[in-house]
Amino acid sequence: MQTILILGAGKSSTYLIEYLLESAGVKSRKIIVADILKRTAAEKIKGSSFASAVSINITNQEERNALIQKSDLVVSMLPASMHPIIAKDCLTLGKHFFTASYESDELRKLANDIKAKNLLFLNECGLDPGIDHMSAMKIIDHQKAKGNEIISFKSFCGGILSPESEDNPWKYKFTWNPRNVVLAGQGVSRYIQNAQLKFIPYHKLFERTEKINFEDVGDFDGYANRDSLRYREIYGLEKIPTMLRGTLRRAGFCQAWNVFVQLGMTDDTFQVDFPNGVSYRGFLNSFLPYHPTKTVEEKLQAYLPNMDLDTMPKIEWLGLFSDNPVPISKGSPATILQKILEEKWQLSPDDKDMIVLQHQFEVKGGKVNTKIVSSLVCKGQNEEYTAMAKTVGLPLAMAVDLFLDGKIKSRGLQIPVQKEFYDPILKALEGYGIFFQENQIPKNE
Repeated sequence: MQTILILGAGKSSTYLIEYLLESAGVKSRKIIVADILKRTAAEKIKGSSFASAVSINITNQEERNALIQKSDLVVSMLPASMHPIIAKDCLTLGKHFFTASYESDELRKLANDIKAKNLLFLNECGLDPGIDHMSAMKIIDHQKAKGNEIISFKSFCGGILSPESEDNPWKYKFTWNPRNVVLAGQGVSRYIQNAQLKFIPYHKLFERTEKINFEDVGDFDGYANRDSLRYREIYGLEKIPTMLRGTLRRAGFCQAWNVFVQLGMTDDTFQVDFPNGVSYRGFLNSFLPYHPTKTVEEKLQAYLPNMDLDTMPKIEWLGLFSDNPVPISKGSPATILQKILEEKWQLSPDDKDMIVLQHQFEVKGGKVNTKIVSSLVCKGQNEEYTAMAKTVGLPLAMAVDLFLDGKIKSRGLQIPVQKEFYDPILKALEGYGIFFQENQIPKNE
């Protein structure tokens, strides 16, 4: 009997667990779901006789190793910072290791040892990263097989609200880790355009956006991810003149978010300690220059004179001009801002989220260049069965299933850019309503 250990039973694990449970009986598999709260794990397995729910103190190495030792394959749905710890345990104990998260430098240091033990450590097999890799590589490999040259590749992905749930001025609520949203883009973003390297410092990131359109769901702003350059090698496009990977938000979001960036409210590098009872207004005012007579609103407009007209209502809707006390008064500015946003950007039970992903290729073949636009739109059902959980969990679950069926032969440290990964997973995803619409537009030279 094959045993799968799933560490973490948060929102993103819902579809993953249900998919693996569907075939567990037929395929003689046992699934162990471990979470800090046994109750949370038990809710996910829904009384299945092929699964067990356990509690775990993930910082306790003896507890971790006891569970990992019982398994054939470990799926980590824990925060990304925990993956290297679990990966090292799996390497020591000779167990395969799968995640949806980015492949880290810590895991790359283990690559030779992973290969030597003939293990598969699969990362970046969720949404972004994951479905974006697989769908891009399918097009790239197809065009290369035709003898065509890819001269431009841009890819944008976002987790946002479905139009029917856009009930606030930001048209946004948290559908994944709030901390990651608040800290998104920090550092320097790197990409290449027309063979010229381009760099965007964090304080300019949300000003340097481009419009991305989806036929059925409208316009979005795309801003660059931190490092697009490393994917030239991963995708086999080392000499491509233009390559950019980015994130999508509804049109207008980035201009408003930029207010927080310019003020320093997303800074996580220092701690503040406000008096108890400090107001939202006082928190905002602490990032503005002193003036003896001007109001907070007037100071904000004077400090950021190019602020979009639609931005002030967004700031006001968050309550930042109110005299209500902030949720917490101690922590980094980013932590306090996150707590404020969590109160306002929380999904309601019937809210529907949405995943939007678009690839834009320019392909050179013969005398005609072709623009290929490949778009995915996936909508969630409600607060529990979200599009985010679906698109993160299903590809990972499908990879686990294919591997345990013996249909994936790769070993070592991998991400799903090979055909043996992307071909069956993309086909299986279509059965769950996750598919791309592709348009090709000839561009004469």
